[in-house]
Amino acid sequence: MNIFNKVTLQGMKKSRTRTIVTIIGVVLSAAMITAVATFGVSLLNYMANGAAQKYGDWHVEFLDVPSSFVQERTHDEGVANTAAFENIGYATLDGGKNPNKPYLFIAGYSEEAFDTLPITLVSGRLPKNSGEILVSGSVAANGGVKFAVGDTLSLAIGSRMDGNKNLGQHDPYISGDKPGTAKETLVPKAERTYTVVGINERPGFEESSAPGYTLITKADAQDKADSFSLFVTLTNPRGIHAYIGNTAGTEAYVFNDNVLRFMGLSDDNMFNVLLYAVGGIVVAIIMIGSIFLIYNAFTISLNERTRQFGILSSVGATAKQLRNSVLFEGLCIGAVGIPIGIIVGIGSIGLVISVVARNFGEILYTSVPLTLTVSIPAIVVAAAVSMVTILISAYIPARRAANTPVMESIRQTNEVKVESKAVKTSKLAQRIYGLEGTLALKNFKRNKKRYRSIVLSLVLSVVLFISASAFVTDMKQASERAVAFTTYDIGFATQDMDDSEMLSLYDKLKTADGVYESSYQALMKYSCAAKASDLSDYYWEYAGSHSPDETVNLPMDIQFLEDSTYLNMIKGLGLPAEEYTGQNAKLIAVAKLTSHMKTNREHEVDEFIDMFKSSSMNFTIAPETNGKPKMEQGQNVSITFVETVPPDTLPILGNSGSKNPVFFRVMVPYSLKEKFETPDTHVDIKGLTFRSKNPTQSAAEMKTMIQGAGITAKYDLYNAYEMLDENRNMIFIANVFAYTFIIMISLIAVANVFNTISTNIKLRRRELAMLRSVGMSERDFQKMMNFECAFYGMRALLFGLPIAVISSWLIYKGMFIGGADNIDFVFPWSSMAISVFSVLFIVFITMLYAISKIKKENIIDALRDDMT
Repeated sequence: MNIFNKVTLQGMKKSRTRTIVTIIGVVLSAAMITAVATFGVSLLNYMANGAAQKYGDWHVEFLDVPSSFVQERTHDEGVANTAAFENIGYATLDGGKNPNKPYLFIAGYSEEAFDTLPITLVSGRLPKNSGEILVSGSVAANGGVKFAVGDTLSLAIGSRMDGNKNLGQHDPYISGDKPGTAKETLVPKAERTYTVVGINERPGFEESSAPGYTLITKADAQDKADSFSLFVTLTNPRGIHAYIGNTAGTEAYVFNDNVLRFMGLSDDNMFNVLLYAVGGIVVAIIMIGSIFLIYNAFTISLNERTRQFGILSSVGATAKQLRNSVLFEGLCIGAVGIPIGIIVGIGSIGLVISVVARNFGEILYTSVPLTLTVSIPAIVVAAAVSMVTILISAYIPARRAANTPVMESIRQTNEVKVESKAVKTSKLAQRIYGLEGTLALKNFKRNKKRYRSIVLSLVLSVVLFISASAFVTDMKQASERAVAFTTYDIGFATQDMDDSEMLSLYDKLKTADGVYESSYQALMKYSCAAKASDLSDYYWEYAGSHSPDETVNLPMDIQFLEDSTYLNMIKGLGLPAEEYTGQNAKLIAVAKLTSHMKTNREHEVDEFIDMFKSSSMNFTIAPETNGKPKMEQGQNVSITFVETVPPDTLPILGNSGSKNPVFFRVMVPYSLKEKFETPDTHVDIKGLTFRSKNPTQSAAEMKTMIQGAGITAKYDLYNAYEMLDENRNMIFIANVFAYTFIIMISLIAVANVFNTISTNIKLRRRELAMLRSVGMSERDFQKMMNFECAFYGMRALLFGLPIAVISSWLIYKGMFIGGADNIDFVFPWSSMAISVFSVLFIVFITMLYAISKIKKENIIDALRDDMT
């Protein structure tokens, strides 16, 4: 070890406190970078495992390959597993509505294919022989042709041909020049008869451009096919592109991007950019905070060793040797801090993952656990980034110190360079602060560069803490609003199911364990013809100018409720049941202008305002077709407007909801639905709603019942409670990671402030000793240091609080553009108060520690100390 390195080690031992604090900063920095990298790897591994469960655990599919190719691939080096199904052929889909998908594609699964390629059953069961078949639900949803369990299919199966070329699922349908014609032809080869035993969701391997809906049967061992689809799983997925280059040849292939994208191996450039950009931003924030801390440590170290460097330079030390001396100090600190940081980072993120793992399972993949995944490459990268952070932090001050002239270093004349006018204070400031405060203010002014990093560190901590708190507050507010307006736990929604079938299913589903309340309903779009003079002034402030004699067609919803539910509502409103039941009964409705509607009076209506002047009126209502009322089919009704909250409707399939501030809904008993139905109208949505003591268990039992009932109509089963629970889980996860991140960043800031203030006080020991030697009392001395603390804290808060408020507002605008969902901007008073207290507390505690050390020193010794 050379003499420079020995001197460096002696200096580190002499300043143990500063060295330990710097090592703690490196530990925190390395721990955060390691934690971010490890969590990123764990999350991607979780997403890849979940996608493999949902879409299949394979990496590449070869389409339309011969059996010889399948045999060759099973013996390839690096292949973990293969599965194949027979491409039995195509059949025309009679009555299909999608011109780009006119075929049924028959796939004959082997046992390996059933194990490797996941099948999600909607109803029925899997085929047990080559005479049974599964029909994809997309045939009805996308193709417009319905099949039911038990149906018999007689299909003329053949091959798609474009001249002499055989076409497969990877080749889109080739239509002709005129509508309804095709350039390709279907050449029939055999007649096959199948029995439909189940309905399944569209297989994950079926491309959106595929010309045929995939129907799955079991491969016939007696029938030797000449075309297969082969699915290959590699031992090391990162070699997928090299494997394709060596084996594919002229064969068509498709990557399983749903799985590969989470390994960074797909061609989804947008996802890759997002993935690396988010990780890069987080690591950059950590590095900035860490560089502040470590840079300050080395700057202060060099300030202590300035005269030492000057003396070494005077006896022949080169600038390179001096720089290497400082870099050696950085390497020593890194050698101790980085390994500890890596261990702390892995342990802390492992603890966090164990806390949030269950919540992740309830949001995404219930049967795939989120586990800690330690990646050696990720750890190496984290260690390298940490070391680069240290070396950058050390090199900048080392270069400046090495280039300082020898005499300046020995005399230390470059310590403070300032003109008198730069530290001049006003008479008003002197009168307000007194002598002690004036001295503190002058010292703050003459050492601006040295103390700027303290202020920046505190500002960074304040902005991050308040911004994260604002984000969590907004998410909680959104969750609370969602919970407040939910009137059912489980919903079953459909559009085209017959009432008899739906009500038969209703009788079964309401017997599920845990269900204590149930109902059914339907929703239909209607239009109401109203006189302009009947509408309230507030409505016309929203709608604009009008003529008093004008007739306005207002869109309205008719919600048909189960008769018992409707009757209970009538009784709850105190209305006479005999007037509101029967064929010619009066109807009840809610007609309001909803909150936060901007009016022409330039203020906001924060309550629900009546649309109509009277509480009971006669109207002509008519069904809507394509958004236009058909008044020739109108009927006269008497409507009473009531003050109540109608039961929630079921979500309309494919509809994201309306932002119209006009709410006009009529409630009618379900038994009168036929009265309002016409040949040109249809129900927008209908279905069943349930309240349950255990919604998750009830929904699972209902799903089994629906599959057993052989339902073929398109439907959706909503677990509203679970959806809200997902929201709560997301907020919990956001809380955990936001506050973990903020705590660690804050610890870096605290270490930075502690290191900088305590060492600066140490550097000023002669100056402070001189003040004490000329008669400054302990009380006045403490008062001066308290003023310095106040100046640090107030300067940091002066910049930090406004930036944090702006950041919080931008987060709110980004999450809820225009105040959507009635989410209000909450000014972060509480988190600002915590920040103010924390900043002042940290600064004062650090100053007390440093001053206690100074007070214990002998004044004469401090004055004699030449800081060598």
